[in-house]
Amino acid sequence: MRKNTLIVGGSSGIGLSLVKQLQSNHNLFVANRSNEALNGLSVEFIPYDVENGELEVTKLPETLHGLVYCPGTINLRPFKGLKPEVFSRDFSINVMGAIKTLQAVLGRLQNNEVPASVVFFSTVAVQTGMPFHSSVATAKGALEGLSRSLAAELAPKIRFNVLAPSLVDTPLAEKFLNNDTKKSNAEGRHPLQRIGSPEEIAKMVAFLLGDQSSWITAQTITIDGGIGSIKS
Repeated sequence: MRKNTLIVGGSSGIGLSLVKQLQSNHNLFVANRSNEALNGLSVEFIPYDVENGELEVTKLPETLHGLVYCPGTINLRPFKGLKPEVFSRDFSINVMGAIKTLQAVLGRLQNNEVPASVVFFSTVAVQTGMPFHSSVATAKGALEGLSRSLAAELAPKIRFNVLAPSLVDTPLAEKFLNNDTKKSNAEGRHPLQRIGSPEEIAKMVAFLLGDQSSWITAQTITIDGGIGSIKS
């Protein structure tokens, strides 16, 4: 059975890698501000700005088997230099955008004979305290709490899981990897001596959307090259 899957933020990075991996066996609905990167891919594009717009649910099927919410932020600066507006915007994109999207499609996710699967993205910095991560860790920590709460409230109709990566080679992280020195330093901080790829993270998302993960819910799964658990 081809599953109906909504990907919010599928035009770059992990989201785009996921689209490419799933397009052969999913009916994909990709909600983004633009669709330039989606040209030639087998998807239904839905214009959507998670901060300022509303999702056009009429463009979606009555049944959704999966939702992946990819939008995120990286504001790595000292706490004393972070204005409250930065915290508010990080919370708006990472948490309120996910809430707004989920509420818009909740009925479609519940319209299933088997549990639908929702996947959110956090960061390894929530469970492993890291300097300069206060804003993003605050927002992503709230998203983890939301996921566990909804996993309890909406079981057994919907499964909720969260992926918590470390640094991944995506456009969002480009400023931290834009020269050889920065990239080498980032790789060296990880016990596996490299940073993650979008394709690796997307494979785990695909697993959580699939039937193989049907007994997994309310989990935060770290994919971090070991940086959150061990010292090399």
